[in-house]
Amino acid sequence: MSRLSRSTARARQVWAALRNNPYVERVEQARYRNEDPPELPPPPPTPENAPEDDDPGVPRSLKVASSWAWRSLAIAAAVIGILYLADMLAVVVIPVLISLLLAAMLQPLAALLIRVHVPRSLASVVVLIAGLATVVGVLTFVINQFIDGVPQLVANVQEGFQTIQTWLIEGPLHLEQEQIDSFFDQLSKAVGQYLAADPGSAAETAGITLGVALTFLTGLFLVLFTTFFFMRDGRRIWNFLVGMLPAAAAEPMLRAGNASWRSLVSYVRATILVAVIDAIGIGAGLVWLDVPLAVPLAALVFLGAFVPIVGATVSGAVAVLVALVGDDWVTALIVLILVLAVQQLEGNVLQPLLMGRAVSIHPLAVVLAVGGGVVLAGIIGALIAVPLVAVINAGVRQLRLKPPPPKEEPSEESPPPGTVTA
Repeated sequence: MSRLSRSTARARQVWAALRNNPYVERVEQARYRNEDPPELPPPPPTPENAPEDDDPGVPRSLKVASSWAWRSLAIAAAVIGILYLADMLAVVVIPVLISLLLAAMLQPLAALLIRVHVPRSLASVVVLIAGLATVVGVLTFVINQFIDGVPQLVANVQEGFQTIQTWLIEGPLHLEQEQIDSFFDQLSKAVGQYLAADPGSAAETAGITLGVALTFLTGLFLVLFTTFFFMRDGRRIWNFLVGMLPAAAAEPMLRAGNASWRSLVSYVRATILVAVIDAIGIGAGLVWLDVPLAVPLAALVFLGAFVPIVGATVSGAVAVLVALVGDDWVTALIVLILVLAVQQLEGNVLQPLLMGRAVSIHPLAVVLAVGGGVVLAGIIGALIAVPLVAVINAGVRQLRLKPPPPKEEPSEESPPPGTVTA
């Protein structure tokens, strides 16, 4: 062992003896009495809002589940209350929702007129009247085509029934003509009894008809009146509503409302374009196949496209049924292939390309929304369910985003940007 190693070992022994020497410990204690004691590390901070375990016998998972349960019940009660109020005020709520859809469709045209220095009120009136004239003209054309095509469809249906009767008699069933006539007589009597009006309830029926007519006229007036003001003062109305909220919630709700409105406008534009493409594609195929009521069926396809997935399926099924009744099963099969091809083009190409991620909704959410809308409000509910889901989706996404950083205002001492200082 070298001299350095022996010196190091000896030093360690001396240091260990000094550490265990009680005299040295008493000297250190006396020195600390005359000086401040050394600072100890602070204890770890305890959170102020730490939950107190009042009942340690209840598992934490059960506490979390119960918290979620009562909060979910509170949300469900609020939703039920809103739906109940909406049902009570359906005469006002439904026209307002339809007006939002119409305003989202017509407002870009009004904004275009305003940019070329047309007064705001005049631009809104011109666009609204032009839209109404277009709708009335299209409906008139479709109704006239339907009236012209009904006789041919009735003749084809009668011919189809005659073919079915011949097959029942001469086919493998070998039925008699008397049995077939008796069956159709009973069927016509049952349908007549079901549709016959009760003489004692004529006054009640007239009152119900008058009430429905008054409700329709009231709703039509509200739709026109509300659509005009939505196009002219939509931003001012939203700013006024947001202004009643607390200051901390006003800015996020303003951003969410703007995002929801952009989503609704994009949804309506894309839906109209998809509906036009579907109607032209299927209508051209029906005209080429010489299917009865081709133009009214194309109009039905156009209207059905406003209810995604469900509307296209129903309108396509009606077109196939008319082709089957009016022509033969080969024509019906070709129409079915055409409808499926157009729907695949719509679902896989047009909607993802035109709508994008801002208003994209999962097909399951679309089907559930349409089903819930039909249960709650019938056809109107099916029409407004998907746009409502798209608006809520866009608003919630915007609320989850981090707000943009505030813009730094230049101080009075700093020169404005672009100036050259000496």
